[in-house]
Amino acid sequence: MTPKITTLSEKKLIGCKQNMNYATYNPVLLWQSFMPIKKEITNTVSADLFSVQQFPEGFWTQFNPETVFEKWAAVEVTDFDSIPANMSYLVIPGGWYAVFDYKGDGSDAPAFFESIFGTWFPNSAYVVDDRPHFEILGAKYKKGDPNSEEEIWIPIRLK
Repeated sequence: MTPKITTLSEKKLIGCKQNMNYATYNPVLLWQSFMPIKKEITNTVSADLFSVQQFPEGFWTQFNPETVFEKWAAVEVTDFDSIPANMSYLVIPGGWYAVFDYKGDGSDAPAFFESIFGTWFPNSAYVVDDRPHFEILGAKYKKGDPNSEEEIWIPIRLK
């Protein structure tokens, strides 16, 4: 497992958000509320979907599955001039990210993330930074399909 280390430019997103935690993680309702109304966003950059986690500061230094964070279902936009009702905006600050390619139906996602945080990070020159984490669900993403592909973006900084 070798990620691509890349510098992200600031991104502007519009979408729906919901508070949740990993102990009772279930983003289905969030996506069910967002998908029918995403067409109201008129200034999208692409058709890619963003699944974003905005964690409280220090979330990864003392991980607790009960800790609440913000989960977003969103798309990237050119500006915030027109934000549809029942939606919010989020700015993802620029910076370094480790980008992992994930392929699968999602059933082994917990093990994939465990290997990132339990193996890759401890053996790398990086630590997790306090910025939003996100997955890009692009053209190769097919929910529940074993051939589905997505990118996992984790913010990093040097140890």
